[in-house]
Amino acid sequence: MANIPIWPGSSSFSSGLTPFGFYDNDTDFQTDAVGVSSWCAQRLGYPLVDIELQAANFFTCFEEAVSEYGAQVYGYQIRDNLARLVGSVTASSDGSWENLNQVNIKDDFGTLFQSSNTDSTSGGSYGATTNTRTYSASLDLQIGQQKYDLIESGLVSWESGSTQIEDGSLDIRIKKIYHYQPAAINRYFDPYAGTGTGIQSLMQTFGFGNYSPGVNFMLMPMYYDILKLQAIELNDHIRKSAYHYEIEQDRFIKIFPIPTRDYKLWFEYTVTLQSQGAGSDPTEGIGSTADLNTVTDISNVPYSNPTYKFINAVGRQWIRKYTLALAKEMLGGIRGKYQSLPIPGETTTLDYSRLLSEAQSEKTALIEQLREDLGELTTAKLTERVLDETNNTRDQLGAEGRYQIYIH
Repeated sequence: MANIPIWPGSSSFSSGLTPFGFYDNDTDFQTDAVGVSSWCAQRLGYPLVDIELQAANFFTCFEEAVSEYGAQVYGYQIRDNLARLVGSVTASSDGSWENLNQVNIKDDFGTLFQSSNTDSTSGGSYGATTNTRTYSASLDLQIGQQKYDLIESGLVSWESGSTQIEDGSLDIRIKKIYHYQPAAINRYFDPYAGTGTGIQSLMQTFGFGNYSPGVNFMLMPMYYDILKLQAIELNDHIRKSAYHYEIEQDRFIKIFPIPTRDYKLWFEYTVTLQSQGAGSDPTEGIGSTADLNTVTDISNVPYSNPTYKFINAVGRQWIRKYTLALAKEMLGGIRGKYQSLPIPGETTTLDYSRLLSEAQSEKTALIEQLREDLGELTTAKLTERVLDETNNTRDQLGAEGRYQIYIH
């Protein structure tokens, strides 16, 4: 048998020594690979006993441990956020980003994480995903025209996505329309309108009437102003057409009352990416490749391998322990091929069974502990914890007779 070299006591890392090379160009990974290899060898008994592993074996275990850590963490992220991710793109159509790696999902417009919607108000379809960023747009209202087509009229100035909105590949979800009747306060202080309360004669009696027509110089209580404003608004509501709008067929807007002049109507909207469900048109969404570029289940959520340099000390300690367990498993498998070795006058038995048993139990314990920690960090658990802390704080303040709001 050839004299195969085993662990010499030290190692050096270079790109290409791991099977997949996922992290070979990461300087933190390169440094830690050497340190973790020495640590694992010493934990296995070196230099008191020989370790039948080479540096490449330790590097392979280290790479696998990092990938397993990412798989466990991202697996929980996918399960926790899948409802928000279904229907979103798996990557940007312009190639500016391809995968999720310790960052929030982004769409073609560079906005942050998307949230799931289950209604179709003001555009969109069931199961669509809508950006959290809100855009603004303006519609040019024309005198005498009450109904407008938001898609094809050419009267809307969109802040973002105008081309895709107009060609039908991107839906919009209107959030707020700034269409209100003139403020009552504008007419309340009209000096020629009068107050209508019959106190003008009282002002004249005190000699105040010669200063300005229809102006009160009497200090009135606050509720008096509020009642006057309510009276003006009620009068407008009963005798005039109320300011209102209607959305028809998910694209037309109808304005009340009919505009009596040309002006801009501003509104806020979000862009909506249609989900690719059963029976949906695969040409909808981002370009013509929407059917191939859309998250449908856990298999195509675009998470990639983690970036090692971004993993904190807690995660790296887990990775080191898992690397040791993998190294034990590998060493146990090697020693199991030679269960006993003849020595002068005696035969020695190798400890392969102990190594395999320890490796399996350590791997299982590490995975279970990590999953338990991740399970406590789901959105539901975090929300429950914040609610409990809020309730405890309120109960404590109530028991002490203190309040969070003070009025001086």
